[in-house]
Amino acid sequence: MHGLGEPNRARGRSAMKFVPYWLDTAPPFTAGSEGPPPARADAVVVGGGLNGVSAALALARRGTDTVLLEKTEVGDGASGRNGGMCTTGLAISFPVAVKRYGAERASRMFRAYNDAIDCVEQLVAEERIDCDFSRAGRLTVAAKPAHLERFSRAKALLEKHVGQETMLVPKSELSSELGSDHYHGGWLDPLGSGLHVGKFVRGLAESAVRAGASVHERTPVTGVRRVRGQCHDVVTPSGTIRADQVLVATGSRTDRAFAHFRRRIVPVGSYIIVTEPLPRDLVDELIPRRRMVSDTLNFTYYFRITPDDRLLFGGRARFTSADPSADAKSGRILQRGMATVFPELGDARIDYCWGGLVDLTRDRLPHAGEHEGLFYSMGHNGHGVQMSTWMGQRMAEVMAGRPEANVWEGLDWPAIPGHFALGWGLPLVGAYYRLQDILR
Repeated sequence: MHGLGEPNRARGRSAMKFVPYWLDTAPPFTAGSEGPPPARADAVVVGGGLNGVSAALALARRGTDTVLLEKTEVGDGASGRNGGMCTTGLAISFPVAVKRYGAERASRMFRAYNDAIDCVEQLVAEERIDCDFSRAGRLTVAAKPAHLERFSRAKALLEKHVGQETMLVPKSELSSELGSDHYHGGWLDPLGSGLHVGKFVRGLAESAVRAGASVHERTPVTGVRRVRGQCHDVVTPSGTIRADQVLVATGSRTDRAFAHFRRRIVPVGSYIIVTEPLPRDLVDELIPRRRMVSDTLNFTYYFRITPDDRLLFGGRARFTSADPSADAKSGRILQRGMATVFPELGDARIDYCWGGLVDLTRDRLPHAGEHEGLFYSMGHNGHGVQMSTWMGQRMAEVMAGRPEANVWEGLDWPAIPGHFALGWGLPLVGAYYRLQDILR
């Protein structure tokens, strides 16, 4: 096996890139504004991921004078560092959601993810974004035989309360969906989708600019001061913007400038490797219908075929914050995992390896609304491609005076005890979830 971090000498192999495949293979975003941001705006959006650029587009379409501030580059956070999957369902299981919130609200939450995928598909069509969007379907595979019973219970509840049509795939038929003997059956939802998320996030940002928004990259927000009731002064190293409304869409990169939200978000690393382009006949054996696939463990694996016939293989790997050292170590773990699931890829060249941060919340649900005059939307718990895009659109409606547009309105969002100790405590959290994977 050709190991991560080793020279790529065999067969003329090129050096592996420790950058996100999606951002490396997408056209650059070149529509950003030069110079300092303006001194006045109707609305400031903080964060240049899918949530922020979607909101900026929706606000600008309404004629709102909108400024988007991004501290690095558009899509550089979780929006450009994920698996490129738009999948149905909550980060918690539907039976858990029903138990917590009742069937009616749990059903509204679940349907929101369907609406979110529709929103992505609609924006791709309206803005003519070339990002390989495809309704390939979501396949969840059982890591243990006992997990098949979870599928059956959840399927029955979805049919009863949501009317969602899904399909159980027994182990004896799983080979029609997946070229691996590693799993014990599957659960298929045909509404799940995939896309080239780098092309999508940059395409949305360009659409926002065309609609009239100004996008300022490399412009971090260092402070926000409330003045005159709803009005805020948004402070950056390049100057201060007075805005009638501010939307905080920072997700896993929420920092001290927004301490209230930072105490409610735990940024946890998630890691991905991408192989060299594979022969088409091999791709047809691995995932013949090009599903978006994930398993049932807390230390989950998720994988798919990219638009250029590579295998993308991701997972939690280690409970750490992402950094170059963690990326390399986690990438080696993922390479071993990939070879376990797909033994024929044991010697496949790895062209990309990177990490990103997932914005986990205590209840594993998104949170959005208004706090002390600041609008906010974040906490997508690894399911953010579709939900963050949709919530950007919905928050533009909330900011226009329609609070009922927010499906997450009214959810209690307490601070996480010991939040600032979780940097060193993440391995302990990881040990807990690994034990749960063993026991359940």
